[in-house]
Amino acid sequence: MTRVTAARRTGLAGLFLLPLVLLTFSFSRTFAADEPDLIFRRSTVFKLMSPNDKLATYGVDDPEVDGVACHFTVPEKGGYAGWLGLAEQVSDVSLACRQIGPIRFKRKLEQADDMFRQRRSLFFKRMQIVRGCDAKRNVLVYMVYSDKLIDGSPKNSTSTVPIMPWGAADSEVQKCGDFIQ
Repeated sequence: MTRVTAARRTGLAGLFLLPLVLLTFSFSRTFAADEPDLIFRRSTVFKLMSPNDKLATYGVDDPEVDGVACHFTVPEKGGYAGWLGLAEQVSDVSLACRQIGPIRFKRKLEQADDMFRQRRSLFFKRMQIVRGCDAKRNVLVYMVYSDKLIDGSPKNSTSTVPIMPWGAADSEVQKCGDFIQ
């Protein structure tokens, strides 16, 4: 076998492996928290020969603060590009966070720490939920936004969780200001 034939075969193998690598990369989407739980999806745009555009609602627990969960709804592009994970998703995201049990901080946190991150395009766009503390009011503040390598989006949504006692047995209410560095 000549060097040209061997190089051609190697090039063809690489050409076939590239989509597989890109697909694998596109499914590794979360970084700060665990994979969110899909609550439901609803179709918004019908596509005859490919998957529909949808709105998807997810739930995620705050990995550093017990007793807080957030739900967010994101548009998901359909079509073949969306199905393969190649479509750039839009920046419209809604957010609601609530206390679901006694609130306990696991460690000291930074103001505006990432609570959850998810890729919204193959390379450059990601959605982030960040957490902060309004120490004066003892309220956790969560904000969701999208950013891009070159220019981000001003579209955002904010939700707050007042730190309150949870039931009669929860007499000690932590102060978020004590856990922000």
